[in-house]
Amino acid sequence: MLRLASIIAGFLWLFSLSGCGSNRRLQSVQLSPSSADAQNFPNGQIPFFAAGMYSRPPSPVNLTSNDVVWCAGTTNGLCVGNVNPGVTVDQSGIAQCNSGFVGTATLLAGTPSKTMVNPDEGIQLKIYGTAQITCP
Repeated sequence: MLRLASIIAGFLWLFSLSGCGSNRRLQSVQLSPSSADAQNFPNGQIPFFAAGMYSRPPSPVNLTSNDVVWCAGTTNGLCVGNVNPGVTVDQSGIAQCNSGFVGTATLLAGTPSKTMVNPDEGIQLKIYGTAQITCP
């Protein structure tokens, strides 16, 4: 009986060492493609993908809307607020140009910071990746 208890205790100890994902932190996000021209995609809809680099394996991994938020914004990680950035992106990473917009815009995918900003401004992302979309 003592031997069985020792074996069970050993398995529990090994299980606790694995951490089941604890202490695994997102370190960076990379978007793909890094740039795209809307005129080269059907209906101008561009599928972007986010990959996350983590502090522990497995890494990299594909990120979903459960992991990151998508937005249009600036290269310093600020999502636009009540402003028309010229493009839209849904939470699946599908981006397209707004009617009449000609130019380049920045897409972001990342984790929101806990810092509250002015509601008219967008959210500040803490760990994020960027990509460029060109609208004809």
